[in-house]
Amino acid sequence: MEPIWAPWRIEYIRMEKPAGCILCEKPAENNDPTNFILYRAKNNYIMLNGYPYNPGHLLVATYRHVDSLEGLTPEELHEHIEMVRHSIEVLREVFKPAGFNIGTNIGRVAGAGIDDHVHSHVIPRWQGDNNFMPVIADTRVVPQALADTYNQLEGKF
Repeated sequence: MEPIWAPWRIEYIRMEKPAGCILCEKPAENNDPTNFILYRAKNNYIMLNGYPYNPGHLLVATYRHVDSLEGLTPEELHEHIEMVRHSIEVLREVFKPAGFNIGTNIGRVAGAGIDDHVHSHVIPRWQGDNNFMPVIADTRVVPQALADTYNQLEGKF
């Protein structure tokens, strides 16, 4: 068996997990290119997922620290869903995927890595992007660096 190296993952595995909320802290830093924030609206923002399943894996998150969709105001929720829709449009234009996975994991048991700040995933999909590697080698191959993905999407929102 030939190893496939994914050295960027070790940073996440080894790093001390921050005490605060990354989805609150990143937009407050006001350093969008470093934090891969692509778009800011009144109540929500769009950023690249730092540990993506595929190139173009986006997160739509609220600025306000709320743990579930039912805690959002109607205005926040409407804007959130509109930004998910707009993310699909932009990803279709730039990456031309064959499909999408859209999801909001509410609670750790549902798969939320950040379970106390609601956010939605927009994941572009292509035929064959999920092959035997995750099953046999417990490895996911992401063929594009985050900075390259950011550069392709920057200014498209």
